[in-house]
Amino acid sequence: MAEPLNMTTAAVLQHVQTLERSGLVRTVKIGRVRTCQIEPKALTEAERWLADRRSQWEKNYDRLGTLLNDDSVI
Repeated sequence: MAEPLNMTTAAVLQHVQTLERSGLVRTVKIGRVRTCQIEPKALTEAERWLADRRSQWEKNYDRLGTLLNDDSVI
């Protein structure tokens, strides 16, 4: 798993463990083989969170753009 990522196995395992703690993936280890599965519900929640943040940032950028285009401010 680490080879195509140009990372050590330990580094990949650290990343996978972080994803597992966040609930984005679930892993099962049988012997030396670890199987990872994406958790769609967690991804949906992450997508919703990102969309909320995007909306907030777009509003902030719009307000900044309005302020910068306002000739009366200068």
